[in-house]
Amino acid sequence: MLSRLLSNDLPRSRWLVALLVVLFLGLAFAPFLFPGVKALNVAAKVLIFIALVASFDLLLGYTGIVSFAHTMFFGIGAYGVAISLSAADSPTWTALLTGVLAALVVSLVLSLVIGLFSLRVKAIFFAMITLAVATAFLTLASQLSDFTGGEDGLTFRVPELLQPGFSLREEPLLTPLGEVDLNGRFISYYLIFVSVTAIFLTLLRIVNSPFGRVLQAIRENDFRAEALGYRTVIYRTLSNVLSASFATLAGCLLAIWLRYNGPDTSLSFEIMLDILLIVVIGGMGTMYGAVIGSVLFVLAQSYLQDLLRVAGNATEGIPLLPALLTPDRWLLWMGVLFVLSVYHFPTGIVGRLRERTARALRSSQAPTDGGTGSPTQPIARRS
Repeated sequence: MLSRLLSNDLPRSRWLVALLVVLFLGLAFAPFLFPGVKALNVAAKVLIFIALVASFDLLLGYTGIVSFAHTMFFGIGAYGVAISLSAADSPTWTALLTGVLAALVVSLVLSLVIGLFSLRVKAIFFAMITLAVATAFLTLASQLSDFTGGEDGLTFRVPELLQPGFSLREEPLLTPLGEVDLNGRFISYYLIFVSVTAIFLTLLRIVNSPFGRVLQAIRENDFRAEALGYRTVIYRTLSNVLSASFATLAGCLLAIWLRYNGPDTSLSFEIMLDILLIVVIGGMGTMYGAVIGSVLFVLAQSYLQDLLRVAGNATEGIPLLPALLTPDRWLLWMGVLFVLSVYHFPTGIVGRLRERTARALRSSQAPTDGGTGSPTQPIARRS
């Protein structure tokens, strides 16, 4: 049953299985395990980044397309929900669904146009075209104040069930882990959790389908795939459309959680750089890498300053260390951690764990000489 749910794409590493189970349970029970406001915000951000990074990995890791317009589709989803709920007389589910559908239609049209007119050029030119389109969209979102709120963005209300003031019961729910308020934030979190789980499993199914196998063939050798009869432009365009659609859904979830959206929130180029870093850290071409990379990156981004503050206070009497461990230098240490992760995990964390398991399996299956446990050596020919 589990194998079918994961589309027969099992982690193929005991350590990876254990890590994924721990992360899944931690995110599934985050409101009970980490009831604080900041911790729950971090958990929701991790979930949204999992959907966003997994959708980008479909494009980069499985199809071999480098695009810098992924945050544009992410922003379209967030702005679709924000504009629809801001324009509505009351924050209803109909207005919310209208915003989601409108955002998906806009993303579908834009990704289709970009795919049909740009994917025929070489990879570097396609990357530059997507960068130009994303920059133009960011400029429009910042200048169309009457429509998008400009630099100030849009603050809006969500349906009553998702509002923090809504409560399913007056008394907090008593659990072995503590008290939990069953309010709108609790419901919003599990809406995001269920949606991201569905998105991840759908993407896992896509990359393990015959369509996904063709995408991987195009990534490895597009000329050979074309020679075999596959219209590579069509497959690349479909991959671009699917990736954009899932990124749009991730943007919708972000807007629902924050109840605000602005250019820096969903369209910033820094988010695009974060996505690229997470893909490299987790493992390119592995959907599981999106999970591990997102968790590690968001946790480091959210708590590294706190750790540096503690470390700086603990090393006050040592020369130079307090200055290096100040919270203001957290970006420096983020860069150091990234360099170390790339050095020790050149194929990403998931790729490294799978390689380690594969090597162990090959060595255990190697033939032995006379039961002594040592591998047999080839006999040299007599000259």
